[in-house]
Amino acid sequence: MVKSTASDSLAVAAQRAQEARIEAERMHDVLILIDNLLRREEVTARLILDCLYEVGSVNLINQKVRSRPVNRLAKWIARSSKPVFAMIAIRWFKKNCPRLIVNWLHSQVKFGSGSTEVVVSEVPPTEVNTLPASALPALEGSKQEIVRLQSQVKVLTATLVGVSVTLSGTLVWVMGWLG
Repeated sequence: MVKSTASDSLAVAAQRAQEARIEAERMHDVLILIDNLLRREEVTARLILDCLYEVGSVNLINQKVRSRPVNRLAKWIARSSKPVFAMIAIRWFKKNCPRLIVNWLHSQVKFGSGSTEVVVSEVPPTEVNTLPASALPALEGSKQEIVRLQSQVKVLTATLVGVSVTLSGTLVWVMGWLG
């Protein structure tokens, strides 16, 4: 009887270990996908940070600075320092946010069991552009859209070159006619 209990607990432990491994792999996949999303949507991330900076700086200044003239000066300084903030913030955002988002998402799917902090490894630079197999069907549509957009860029570039050559030729002709 003791042997069956020991073998049952071994089987349960092995199953839990495999589930934990699969969970860690899935969360690593989510980390890679979020990192990839942030790299592709950098403009969106910059706009989000700009909005957060504007709201946060005004709220912080209003909360900490009571004097009206100093408050206005502080808001002007905050607006002036926005480009420096954006440069530093986007670097921090790219480095830390994917892991923070994954940890938060993981805590949401844990459904209240013990620890909410999960250790998700950093995305190695070689894995930045690799995606899990589960994301491949979604990528096919994206690849087709990218190819379509690239062909549109080529057409627009050729049109721009043609228009530029035509206008500059016309300008040279008019200058020769007048001169």
